[in-house]
Amino acid sequence: MAKVISTLFISADGVAEIDPDWHFPYFDENMGRAVTEDYEAADVLLIGRETYDSFAGAWPDREAAGGEDAPFAKQLGDVRKVVVSRQALDFSWRNSELIKGDLFDAVAALKADPGVRGILIPGSISVVQQLLAAGLVDELRLLVHPVAARKGRKLFDEGDSAYHLRVVATETFPTGVLRVIYAPAPAPTPTGYDDVRDQVPAGN
Repeated sequence: MAKVISTLFISADGVAEIDPDWHFPYFDENMGRAVTEDYEAADVLLIGRETYDSFAGAWPDREAAGGEDAPFAKQLGDVRKVVVSRQALDFSWRNSELIKGDLFDAVAALKADPGVRGILIPGSISVVQQLLAAGLVDELRLLVHPVAARKGRKLFDEGDSAYHLRVVATETFPTGVLRVIYAPAPAPTPTGYDDVRDQVPAGN
């Protein structure tokens, strides 16, 4: 089964809607390496319409310009892009297609497709939220910036039950950015204060 991997730039207070003012000052070679690793883990990009519009409005021109970011722009152009949208779209960027049918059924089919190695969701907060709720996200790869954004859309929305996670890997960059990779985990055994009373500090 192919993994569904969400990769997000996020602030310390959980905002995943990027503001260039707090994001780009922390982008260095370490973050570039992490992003490269995330994209190399997948051969399908699953993206929402807003993310698609943002990417398609920038990366083809960057590829054509032939600058330092042209190789990555070409990589994005070459990869298969599956776009989540309730509306029909006219695709100007190569290798782009509209998701077919129900989101959950389509993602399950991609995961089961033997020709798909991995599915990466860059950004696309609403898509990630829906797939988290459906239990279809295999990894959350977060680049946590040392800043409280204080405004913007957060990754985790309001809900009736908690998402329990296990830490797969962590790394601290010189900028203070934390790279944390999470995977879903079962809920821990129900525990109350009486169960941890013996762990309370003894005091002086």
